[in-house]
Amino acid sequence: MFGVGFCTFSFWWIIPVVMMALCFIMIRGRKGSMMCGLGPHMKDSHRINPSDSAMDILDKKYATGQIDEKEYEKKKIILTWDK
Repeated sequence: MFGVGFCTFSFWWIIPVVMMALCFIMIRGRKGSMMCGLGPHMKDSHRINPSDSAMDILDKKYATGQIDEKEYEKKKIILTWDK
């Protein structure tokens, strides 16, 4: 008796559509965070701002491990050569 009435439910497609919409909303809300959700992908202290000087950018790249010490020293000499 209950199975027959439930099978004739004509709006069965609403449930998957609502689930997909919820997933979409949740994924868009996680923009800028890590996959496990423990915090932002890049902290503000490591971001390169347009107002940063070349030396500040070089310091941040060295601090985050994007360049090694040898490359850092070489570029530092080039940047401070005119001063």
